[in-house]
Amino acid sequence: MTKKIACVITDLFEDVEYTKPVKEFKEAGHEVVTIEKEAGKKVVGKQGKDEVTIDRGIDDVKPKEFDALLIPGGFSPDQLRADQRFVDLARHFMDENKPVFAICHGPQLLITANRLEGRVATGFTSIAEDIKYAKADFRDEEVVVCGDQLVTSRNPDDIPAFVDKSLQLLAK
Repeated sequence: MTKKIACVITDLFEDVEYTKPVKEFKEAGHEVVTIEKEAGKKVVGKQGKDEVTIDRGIDDVKPKEFDALLIPGGFSPDQLRADQRFVDLARHFMDENKPVFAICHGPQLLITANRLEGRVATGFTSIAEDIKYAKADFRDEEVVVCGDQLVTSRNPDDIPAFVDKSLQLLAK
């Protein structure tokens, strides 16, 4: 069954943390919709390898039209969490128990949404303390799945496990 995945992304996203999961999600038959402040904007990865044209502006989406949320890492999540609209979007997915896939710095958006408390999660080394301060149980593991909803990973090396667990949740 095809799922529609919202992907929140802006400049300086970690290139492979967007490209590899999206490629595999699409190959599995899922639709991925990129969301930023405005549709048509081009955002560039922090490695400078990838440029993404944004599908939809944040003001033009309704969370209920999506089945899951992807938050790639890099500097993108830190920038997005400064905008309450993106925080509210992430909060909706967590509150509605929809799958959320956050890799590397991706959990920063969930921290700002105050939705990691009581959860088990991982993320990039530099945000481990932030995850703990958010009252989550931090695990230094390649992939952590919490409550058949939240999939988190630490860095690009973890992408295969991250995608595998994410696809398993999408298949449910």
